Amino acid sequence: MAGKEEAELNTGEREQVVGRMAPSPTGRMHLGNAYAALAAWLGARSAGGQVRLRIEDIDTPRVVADADRWIQDDLAWLGLDWDGPVVYQSERQDLYRQAFAGLREQYLPAASGGDSGAQQALIYPCFCSRADIRAASAPNEGDGFLVYPGTCRHLPQAQAFDQVEAGARHAWRIAVPSGGQPGSVCAFIDQIFGPQSYDLPRQVGDVVVLRSDGIMAYQLAVAVDDFDMGITQVVRGRDLLRSTAIQLWIREHLGASEPVEWAHLPLVDAADGRRLSKRYGSLDLGNLRQAGVAPEQILGLCAWFLGLQNGPEQVDLETLLEAFSWESLAKNREDKVLTADGWWSL
Repeated sequence: MAGKEEAELNTGEREQVVGRMAPSPTGRMHLGNAYAALAAWLGARSAGGQVRLRIEDIDTPRVVADADRWIQDDLAWLGLDWDGPVVYQSERQDLYRQAFAGLREQYLPAASGGDSGAQQALIYPCFCSRADIRAASAPNEGDGFLVYPGTCRHLPQAQAFDQVEAGARHAWRIAVPSGGQPGSVCAFIDQIFGPQSYDLPRQVGDVVVLRSDGIMAYQLAVAVDDFDMGITQVVRGRDLLRSTAIQLWIREHLGASEPVEWAHLPLVDAADGRRLSKRYGSLDLGNLRQAGVAPEQILGLCAWFLGLQNGPEQVDLETLLEAFSWESLAKNREDKVLTADGWWSL
């Protein structure tokens, strides 16, 4: 049941799967959130593992009051329980700052034959505006990931820190190796999309780990959280495949060596082709519940999208646990489109 005591979390062998549901409290859960949460829950529970609930509320300007409570209520209504207390990113700032300080003490390995005194700091200040970055960056591949061109990476260190001391607005970025250098390619196996390989300097670039407004960035916070919480299985949307590459790079420098099982889901789009989001209020779980929709109907639709059944028939969690396999999900890699007809035919 949701909220099991912390003392129960670390029983058993370390090899036990520990998954997580990690919603952002920016509004009521919608069907796309339920679909991802169900996949994460089934992935861990089908292996006899634990599920942790983390509220990713670090981006405070986007947080909606009471959304964390709505999310927990909707998850419980669906039967998606979790182990241990709910973890809030907003309560973990000291942990993130400690990790950031540790990263600032590190350097990239010197290039072959290079001067060790000219090593690139792993973390460096960036003074570029968003407009500067968009103007200088190559087009992305449709997942919203903008590859930073490295402008401030090449500033002399003394000049950069003079600007910081002078109060110039800046973010902090983590450097990735140059092309051809050790560690410049990140490879991992995804349970749904198979072998993945990313050229860090070309396809990912130096990402922000501390924003210019002082808020710790998503990539660092999530990497720290997953490492600190002992997460061994991460299930989320395929739009975060490239984020996995940079998070693995960050984990390496945090000292994490434990393997993680990755599974990235096809996205759920609305009929107009836009990604399903909280702006589609008619599809949020609050409105659907008020309209008399049963949790088994939501589970049935999500299970259909996951490829666990041939249609959106009502289903319970026990049946889905018996049907779950990563192979079934891997056979359904295409993004899903949620139409009004498809929903109301349930």
